[in-house]
Amino acid sequence: MSCSRTRNVWAVCKRELGGYFTSPVAYVFIIIFLVLAGFFTFNVGAFFARGEAGLGAFLIWHPWLYLFLVPAVGMRLWAEERKAGTLELLLTMPLTTWQAILGKFLAAWLVLALALALTFPIVITVCTLGDPDKGVMACGYLGSLLLAGAYLAVSSMTSAMSRNQVVSFILSVVICLFLLLAGWPPVTGMLVNWAPAWLVDGVAAFSVMPWFDNLQKGVVDSRGLLYFLSLILFALFTTGVILRGRRTN
Repeated sequence: MSCSRTRNVWAVCKRELGGYFTSPVAYVFIIIFLVLAGFFTFNVGAFFARGEAGLGAFLIWHPWLYLFLVPAVGMRLWAEERKAGTLELLLTMPLTTWQAILGKFLAAWLVLALALALTFPIVITVCTLGDPDKGVMACGYLGSLLLAGAYLAVSSMTSAMSRNQVVSFILSVVICLFLLLAGWPPVTGMLVNWAPAWLVDGVAAFSVMPWFDNLQKGVVDSRGLLYFLSLILFALFTTGVILRGRRTN
């Protein structure tokens, strides 16, 4: 990416970050995420009762926390621009549609990364109580960040579809729920009763959980990284197709 393109992406990113932190959006998300993460880790996940030096009780809840919290952040990416009538102005600026998409996505992803980074007291607690594998913990955080990015890219796509943020939120929750449950044994078991094996395997291949679980366990699989990056790029590419279609209409 050339310097001018990088500057354009960074300019959009800074604009979006300013929008997040000059309004309650980022602060509300971060506070809710930290409170819920702490509650599920220590109360529901019985962190201390497990007697293990690891982040299992913390990371296991992230796919479900992100299912609602990430779409709440991503639903405003394009729906708000369309509702305010500033989408056309943004797309007529001297930058490409892809640069605008990437800048907005990176800004929202940085907010999610900040919320995740602020959970460091849990890491300190684990290190104080035992001698955990630092590599496994780092992989767990990487998996959580990639999962959040995948959900966010889907939310960007649904936000481009509608000017109504509630509709965008519902659509992204439904799609992310499919990605979460696609490989779940009860779902695949139900499909086996009436669908051919190739269809069951095809549906299960869309699931984010096997790759997230691998990273949570410290297993860095290039196929898993490729899965998350492919999902993010596909959703952002679809966002670009939708926006270019509206730009030409």
